[in-house]
Amino acid sequence: MESAQETGKYRLLMLTTLIISGCSICYELIISALSSFLKGDSVLQYSVTIGIYMSAMGLGSYLSKFLKEKLFNWFVVVEIGVGVVGGLSTLILFLANIYLVRYQIVMYTIILVIGIFVGMEIPILTRIIEDDEKNLRVTLSSIFSFDYIGGLIGSIAFPLLLLPHLGYFCTAFLVGSLNIIVSLIIILNYKERLSHYRRFLFVTVGVLVAMLLGTIFSENISKFVESGMYRDKVVFVRQTKFQHIVITKHRDDLRLFINGNVQFCSLDEYRYHEAFVHLAMTKAPKRENILVLGGGDGLAAREVFKYPEVKKITLVDLDKEIIRVCREQKEIAKLNNYSLDDPRMEIINDDAYKFLVENKFKYDLIFVDLPDPNNETLNKLYTNVFYRLCKGSLTDTGILTVQSTSPYYASDAFWCINKTIMSEGFNVLPYHLEVPSFGDWGFNMASIQPIDTNFEIIEDTQFLTSEKVPSLFVFGKDEKAKQELCVNSLSKPILINYYMAAEKKLY
Repeated sequence: MESAQETGKYRLLMLTTLIISGCSICYELIISALSSFLKGDSVLQYSVTIGIYMSAMGLGSYLSKFLKEKLFNWFVVVEIGVGVVGGLSTLILFLANIYLVRYQIVMYTIILVIGIFVGMEIPILTRIIEDDEKNLRVTLSSIFSFDYIGGLIGSIAFPLLLLPHLGYFCTAFLVGSLNIIVSLIIILNYKERLSHYRRFLFVTVGVLVAMLLGTIFSENISKFVESGMYRDKVVFVRQTKFQHIVITKHRDDLRLFINGNVQFCSLDEYRYHEAFVHLAMTKAPKRENILVLGGGDGLAAREVFKYPEVKKITLVDLDKEIIRVCREQKEIAKLNNYSLDDPRMEIINDDAYKFLVENKFKYDLIFVDLPDPNNETLNKLYTNVFYRLCKGSLTDTGILTVQSTSPYYASDAFWCINKTIMSEGFNVLPYHLEVPSFGDWGFNMASIQPIDTNFEIIEDTQFLTSEKVPSLFVFGKDEKAKQELCVNSLSKPILINYYMAAEKKLY
């Protein structure tokens, strides 16, 4: 009977490995995803995180051999350590990004600490159960089975459930709470094997309460910490399945940020959108059916709808939440002149690349208003294949205009986009203008037919005039590419390297 009870207790202990493994995967994903959000270059962030994490686990496994006594005590210490560091990881990384120059040092330290703790878990657990030699073979297989299953659960739950619905802060605190709960389970069920039982119980309950409070008030903590990332007051925050949306406001200055990058400033966005839309609309011989890829804020559509000939705009944006935000936030809806609710507007929530692959319709104009290519997912939407798909969706006289980042701050990236569009047989006109909230910003206008540079702006505008247009095509010496550039392709995504090199130089 005593043996059966002991085995039952070991089963409970083995079951905790499922929770432990799921939590450890979540920490790895939190750090990778958050670093990609804060610093860009997701391949680098995920690769570095995985590499350091696996090495740290090996180091933790090695260090565990020096723990020879009081293994239950050490197991509880390890779980509390993982829970505290993992639970606070998002808060620490956000603060490091705001206040420290060397964000990476903090990131690497957190990965090392969590990895070492996680690497200790299974060796300690195995040695705890080792006394029951009769069941060791079954025990080891069970431990690893629970470990792998927990890893699968964590890797699925994080992107599909935790991050989209809870955000970074709440997810980290909640997962940290689960690690502390494991500690509490061990303390309550194996108190006869623990020295200083009451002390451990007191500390564990205290830490668990702190983590649960962090979970409950995570939204308040998020708003407070994120306010340090933005110049103005944060008035709206939402984490969607695809991106992090923040709206700030200072007097009449309303700004929309996606993944930390400003999308528009209400005081000067008209400069960007007038230059983006009207040059192509003026030149197009026909402007009845328009395709907008991205542009979920509705501001480009507002400019397009100024032309009475427009029968339909098809707006393709991956994230339905950005559409909802820009419809429901009254100030943004007023700014875009309620274009997202215009009866001529068709909204499709889909990946732009996938949409073009499946599209059979020919559009008079295509406007590509996508975020800068600071990760591999976005980089795909700036490749030669993507522009080939755009070409296949244009009429013979159609015009394509592409948001192309800054020719001053990221000149190699700008001219790489220009060269990539040209590689697909387009005649391309690069142009740029000064947008106070962005700085010098550039576009590439392309058509299968040659485009002359005589423009007559025929619609009401706040900034753009026919006399102003010629100056948009003039580039200074410091806005030219500094090296021989490659075409950006799916197999060789060089654009992201040009873009990240510019970002590193800037910051």
